[in-house]
Amino acid sequence: MTIKARVHAGRLVLDEPTTLPEGTEVELLPLDPGDWLDDADRAALHAALAESEADIAAGRLIDAAYALRGLRSH
Repeated sequence: MTIKARVHAGRLVLDEPTTLPEGTEVELLPLDPGDWLDDADRAALHAALAESEADIAAGRLIDAAYALRGLRSH
């Protein structure tokens, strides 16, 4: 479910119909928050990217269609 809000005078203002019960608490996230990686996740991402670059340099590649077929067969 997506709920839209706008900032007005420093407050979030909602003008969206909802079927949520009265008193329901919702969390609002910015539309473009960037990312939520912590230091460990960011390090893992960079390690995976470096490994991928090494695979490319070494010619260890597979065709994308082959990989997708394998994923779809499971």
